[in-house]
Amino acid sequence: MKRQTDNSLKRGISFIVAAALTLGLCACGGTQQPQQSQQSQPQESQPAQAREITIYTAVDQVYSEQIFAEFEEETGIQVNAVYDIESNKTTGLTNKILAEAENPVCDVFWNNEFVQTIELQNAGALQPYVSPVAADIPDAYKDADGYWTAFGGRARTLLVNTELLAEEDWPTSIYDLISDKYPGESIAIAYPMFGTTRTQAAALYAALGPEEGRAFFEAIADRGVQIVDGNSVTKDMAVSGQVAIGYTDTDDAKVAVNDGAPVAMVFTDQEEGGLGNLITPNTVCIIKDCEHPDEAKEFVDYIISLEMEKKLIGMDFFDLSIRPDADVEGLSVKGMTVNLKDVYDMLETASADMQEIFAR
Repeated sequence: MKRQTDNSLKRGISFIVAAALTLGLCACGGTQQPQQSQQSQPQESQPAQAREITIYTAVDQVYSEQIFAEFEEETGIQVNAVYDIESNKTTGLTNKILAEAENPVCDVFWNNEFVQTIELQNAGALQPYVSPVAADIPDAYKDADGYWTAFGGRARTLLVNTELLAEEDWPTSIYDLISDKYPGESIAIAYPMFGTTRTQAAALYAALGPEEGRAFFEAIADRGVQIVDGNSVTKDMAVSGQVAIGYTDTDDAKVAVNDGAPVAMVFTDQEEGGLGNLITPNTVCIIKDCEHPDEAKEFVDYIISLEMEKKLIGMDFFDLSIRPDADVEGLSVKGMTVNLKDVYDMLETASADMQEIFAR
């Protein structure tokens, strides 16, 4: 009887131990299973943040907004474009960028000239970016440290009346403007205190030195060259035959040529080793401490490309590429080798001299 009781007791203890072990294992499994399940569930993906960029531009909206739309489509980067009014297009945007310097709104400034861009550089408002796309752009048209890059543009040109001058008698050099071959009164230029004629004066000062540059314009004045109110007036005088040679810009000259007027464009000093012809390009730059620097670099790469120069020539906004060997449909012009920064540095000196020589 005692043996049966002992056996029963042993069986009971064994049952209790087995049950306890089973419960313990179940409990352990129960705490691990949710962790395994939690780890196996995929993480919820966060929605990708929309990429955007704010671009200030002095370029006419009819041209620039088409470029912005295509950039958005190709890159997925939304462009917030800021334009300015016609009367103070470039200076207004420059002042806006400077006023926002402590908290920049603008990422990229696409300018239709270079003087105000260099003003921003001198004010410390830009940050450098050396784009690989700019490798084939001549040194004259980009900042050595990457603060700005020029691309495309227009050029100065002599507009010759073909009824007054036979082709073999056409001028080929800017020095022909002070040559006895052409009477002074048969030539017209715009006042060199303003616009691109002012830029031309500064470019000659940079290329030749202030003394030789001043001597050139003193000769212009002494010869009785007609000094008129703007490039369009110069163009009109050449078209009408009031002068045989007008010194103007390609945008005005092309209008006359395309209208079938008896005129032809001549680009100066194109021979090997020659001075070259002034080109007035667009520029693009990135604003210091801008909110979207990566997107800004992407736009710079996009806008300065040869493909974009070709497109803007096709849109009749640019007249030429600044890449000397580019295969484009626009005008083929060998530019001056003097850097645009050097031209800018001569503006004040040249302008003071032009005021002294030509002020009415």
